[in-house]
Amino acid sequence: MTNTALKTPAPAQLTPMMAQYMEVKEQHPDCLLFYRMGDFYELFFEDAIQASAALDITLTKRSSKGDDVPMCGVPWHSHESYLARLIRQGFKVAICEQIETPEEAKQRGGYKALVRRDVVRVVTQGTLTEDTLLDSSANNYLAALAEVGGALGVAWLDLSTGDFMLQPVTNHDLAATLERIHAGEILASDKTTQRPELFDMFADLKNRLTVQPQARFDSDNARKRLEALFGVATLESFGGFSRAEIAAAGVLIDYVELTQKGKLPRLAAPRQLPAGAVMEIDAATRRNLELAITMSGERNGSLLHCIDRTITAAGARLLTRHIAMPLTDPAAINNRLDAVAFFKDSANLRDDTRDILKQCADIERCLARLSLDRGGPRDMAAVRDTLKQAATLFRLLN
Repeated sequence: MTNTALKTPAPAQLTPMMAQYMEVKEQHPDCLLFYRMGDFYELFFEDAIQASAALDITLTKRSSKGDDVPMCGVPWHSHESYLARLIRQGFKVAICEQIETPEEAKQRGGYKALVRRDVVRVVTQGTLTEDTLLDSSANNYLAALAEVGGALGVAWLDLSTGDFMLQPVTNHDLAATLERIHAGEILASDKTTQRPELFDMFADLKNRLTVQPQARFDSDNARKRLEALFGVATLESFGGFSRAEIAAAGVLIDYVELTQKGKLPRLAAPRQLPAGAVMEIDAATRRNLELAITMSGERNGSLLHCIDRTITAAGARLLTRHIAMPLTDPAAINNRLDAVAFFKDSANLRDDTRDILKQCADIERCLARLSLDRGGPRDMAAVRDTLKQAATLFRLLN
């Protein structure tokens, strides 16, 4: 869901603060702007009208040179709950913070100088990192679809864990692949979304679709960006990626840098899921099988709910992926069954392992927050304590 474009009032009609607000807003026309003022994030004009309706909060007014400006706000200390509700409804939110203190503003421009503000992050469905905005038992993927030379490639990453995957895909399997990934947000080019044979698929995905300019899907630029990011001379050591896969992966990195204002989380090296490595199940069949959610949209009653006995968030996410992606290679299936049988037949070892895992935190998401400067002492302590438990678990299993 995007915000209605605002008609910018003439500068003479605005107070300095409202002029600053409009200047920032013009740079993010498709977002609701959370504009920090003291202990509140304030929204104005059309943003305020939409947010007050979506959040069921009071719409007030602020005077700006004699004109009443629609306004609403949410407390800074509890803004994440409001943010979660807006993101779930399909909005994108730009977080605008004070980037200098009032004292620094006075030194710069005198007693009446306005504190500088700027957007420090754009929050979208596919770029969440906060625990309060995420389901701990499921990945929150940002995916991209690219077309190069008639071939299609898909890439997806979880900003909160660093998981990064690429896959070649055909027209026939595309809808099933995107349904299996179940990304919170999907990037596609304006050119690809205009393909008539894909109209129905994109119509089903419209609430999760973010259209990007075709120019961003250049595979050569994407390759250079990925090589620089991972410090390698070539991507071949990671896999034999097609140009379409590389273009999709490059768009993801570009979009993450754009929304995170130049910051990148800790990302794992990209891995390729070969064509045919997992069973592609069409959307209707997947819904009817009720693998991870029931047909009514609930987790309770699904296959996952019936068999999930995991005790860590990372384990729950892994099990969710395994159920969503049934293997097709007999050797890989047997390896997985051997691992299950090993713990089934070793009751004491299984119990000891579970006791250790109960003391492990979700360090994937802790590390992601720390790498984006959104972590805190609790995240640092969680990483420290979990590494100690990992060493204990390593000795036990050896």
